[in-house]
Amino acid sequence: MTAVSQDALALRLRDAYRGQAVAPLRDGLEPADAAGAYAVQEINTRYWESQGRRIVGRKAGLTAEAVQRQLGVDQPDFGVLFDDMRVADGGTLSPGLCLQPKAEAEIAFVLAADLPSPATTPAEVAAVVATVHAAIEIVDSRIADWKITFADTVADNGSSAFFVLADEGLPLAGLDLEDAAMEMTFDGKVVSTGVGRAALGNPLNAAAWLARTLASRGEPLKAGDLLLAGALGPMVALTPGVTVEARVAGIGACSFTYGDA
Repeated sequence: MTAVSQDALALRLRDAYRGQAVAPLRDGLEPADAAGAYAVQEINTRYWESQGRRIVGRKAGLTAEAVQRQLGVDQPDFGVLFDDMRVADGGTLSPGLCLQPKAEAEIAFVLAADLPSPATTPAEVAAVVATVHAAIEIVDSRIADWKITFADTVADNGSSAFFVLADEGLPLAGLDLEDAAMEMTFDGKVVSTGVGRAALGNPLNAAAWLARTLASRGEPLKAGDLLLAGALGPMVALTPGVTVEARVAGIGACSFTYGDA
């Protein structure tokens, strides 16, 4: 049987945003086919840009061992963040915009300068961080029942959907990112905990991995870009009506309500 084309897989994923998750992409992608999966992601990125969506940053995914265990993968990935994916801190996200969403708490960086080198180090990332923020990523899979392999999630833009960024950011100097304790609550009840080092040992390591990876692809991170550095603890499925808050010690907090305003 002839494998389904990358363009066809990209269209299938775009169509899934209309409300119907699809089967794993085994008819066109082998589970570990990173090159093919990123090619599918790139097709959809270019399509969405042509429709007027604006890229505001990138996300590193699968940086926490806990999340890798949940999804059965063993390496990070990345996805694109568009301007219309941002949910206001303290705002609402309509369940009608999601398929099977889950929330995870993260540390985010906003950059003050470009990171053009394929050899970018964590120290070089640190030197250009403008602000550090508590963040929540709302991940969602267009693959039915989250039956994903590495290739599925990469092709599906890193299983991304929405994100919340704390309005108040802090300068990096003096912050203890590795030991920053995270708590995520649903309606005040703790549902996930973690620590900064869950993201590849330090969120700056995850950011440097992302910078190197994108620079090597000819798509370097730029001044003003937002970086989500990966989950600090397990992701948790959302239920309509719940208010989600992420608190990262020494860094800040942000929240949103999963429901219609």
